[in-house]
Amino acid sequence: MKSILKAAAFAALAGIALPNFAVAQTAGGAIDVATIGEPPTLDPMTSTADLVGIITQHIFETLYTFDANWAVTPLLAADMPEISEDGTVYTIALREGVTFHDGSSMTAEDVVASLERWLRIASRGKQAATVVETVSAVGDLTVEIRLNGPYAPLLSLLSLNNSAAIVIPAEIAADDVMESFIGTGPYQLAERRPDQYIQVTRFEDYASREGEANGYGGARHQYLDEIRFVPVPDPNTRIEGAVAGQFDYVDSIAVEAYDRIAGGNTDPVLLAPFGWPVFVMNTAEGVNADVQVRKAIQAALAPHDMMLAAFGSEDFFSIDGAMYPEGYVWHTQAGTDPYKPMGDNDLAVQLREGSSYDGSPIRVLTSRQYEFHYTMAQVAEAYLEAAGFDVQLDVVEWATLTQRRTDPALWDIYITHSPFLPEPSLIGIMSDTSPGWWVSDTKHAALEAFNAEADPDARVALWAAVQEAVYEEVPAYKVGNFNALAAQSPELQGVVPAPWPYFWNAYIQE
Repeated sequence: MKSILKAAAFAALAGIALPNFAVAQTAGGAIDVATIGEPPTLDPMTSTADLVGIITQHIFETLYTFDANWAVTPLLAADMPEISEDGTVYTIALREGVTFHDGSSMTAEDVVASLERWLRIASRGKQAATVVETVSAVGDLTVEIRLNGPYAPLLSLLSLNNSAAIVIPAEIAADDVMESFIGTGPYQLAERRPDQYIQVTRFEDYASREGEANGYGGARHQYLDEIRFVPVPDPNTRIEGAVAGQFDYVDSIAVEAYDRIAGGNTDPVLLAPFGWPVFVMNTAEGVNADVQVRKAIQAALAPHDMMLAAFGSEDFFSIDGAMYPEGYVWHTQAGTDPYKPMGDNDLAVQLREGSSYDGSPIRVLTSRQYEFHYTMAQVAEAYLEAAGFDVQLDVVEWATLTQRRTDPALWDIYITHSPFLPEPSLIGIMSDTSPGWWVSDTKHAALEAFNAEADPDARVALWAAVQEAVYEEVPAYKVGNFNALAAQSPELQGVVPAPWPYFWNAYIQE
């Protein structure tokens, strides 16, 4: 099957070379990484926020992760699982000699307790919980997962770094609220000063996998002594910090600043295509509980104008209603007829008038820490008002947004974005418990058929029905495809461009 992304192409698009590990790396030193703000939590099970995953993937690890081609590869697992012929029993051997940051050894007991916590509290864990019957230890270093039927996304769900199935000591996993941040990762939490920095330092007893680095998989070297994640919520401050060389790496910079970054003291890192901005609808309560209102919003919005305002040039975006762009194995145009580059105001008015909409404000929850979110919200406001809707923009800090979106009483639309995930069932709206709370017979019929199919080619065909359900019931509105920009110090080497940047294997070249 065609791979979803090629590592070399990814690096070429980013404009920097893959690291050459034949050259001696310099051990030591510290780097400052500017992020879009303060994370709402350091417990990656409880959050789907990319910011949480970016930081905590250095502290915690999962049984599996993704390689450079976005295939699942073992991390804490010793190898790929043994799967029964009927696809319902996964037997997972664990690596020997893995140590937690508190000095204890990882065993199957820890993994079982961790997975039970994940199934209990994580949105993606709850997604898997509908098919998981038992998780049990069948030896000190062997875990067995029994399902009530075949479930193709399981390994991808176990691999993702947000709403993540991290492995932690059993005594910590017994509690839903995490107070001790003890993982197996290459770096351990040293200090957190809210709104100043989160400092992680080298874990001297880290057990790396053998072999070469391979995407998020393979060897994880600890050349750096420490990494400081510095919250910089103002987008312009991140740009100026990148131009001045104030930080070693700056995440999430407005793409129109590319030329300024290129002329400054850090190098631009362009990821193309990166992902898709999305307006998530609250289908549980409020005005958007009526699918006709959601269809009216879908008709009213003009993705071309939103993307143009947000990204400035078609060099940095494309208008595309398909949930995966051309070149991805999941690409299909099925169901996308309602996606109109300039919207359809007459249809929007007609649909609104035939709906239950009573004039209440549509509360749009957004943040300026991702400036393109806020810009799209402003353009959307104008188009929605032209279609007869009252609109209320609620602009908050990103950490506040991730908290408020969990309460259906507080919003009608929230704006976010996602990279193109390797498994479509990882997309947030595919989970019934993800904010937006899309639950319907149409969804379940299409998604369950897709998830139960093991054959890759058959799954590609079944994905079309899932995308059709998204357009029919409008739990979310994809705006388009966009490129992402970061900045990196010329002295910082070994960083492979990735949607969630990671800094094991990174080093400072003097």
